[in-house]
Amino acid sequence: MTHPFRKLTLIGAALTVAVATTQVLAHGDVVPQAVDTTGLKALGAEFLASNPYRKNATAIRIGDSAFNQNCARCHGLGAISGGIAPDLRYLPLGDEGDEVFLQRIRKGSVRDGRVYMPPFEGTLSQEAMWAIRAWLETVHEE
Repeated sequence: MTHPFRKLTLIGAALTVAVATTQVLAHGDVVPQAVDTTGLKALGAEFLASNPYRKNATAIRIGDSAFNQNCARCHGLGAISGGIAPDLRYLPLGDEGDEVFLQRIRKGSVRDGRVYMPPFEGTLSQEAMWAIRAWLETVHEE
């Protein structure tokens, strides 16, 4: 017969492992996937303040794929967050949302020394970032 305290300890240990595993999978060391931006106008090294690809069908197609490869793990398929990270469908449309999006995707988010979102500047091209933003505007909700 298992002692009740030992049984609770085993259950507690199992829950700790389950929660830790979920956290690792949610914000683990994810290797960003390359984004093929063939078909998009090259933008150069200087980051633009607003999305030059807004409503561009090629950018939306590329952005959909890029989001699924690089963002959906935390922000959810279709940008519908399960609570791990913000639901990006609610980003404001237009230049206001562009500013918020660009700041976060370029610089990431760190609070109390913990990385909540890695910076993608230097990993994803400006073209890839704006393509993702173009796609996000197609799933926008108020």
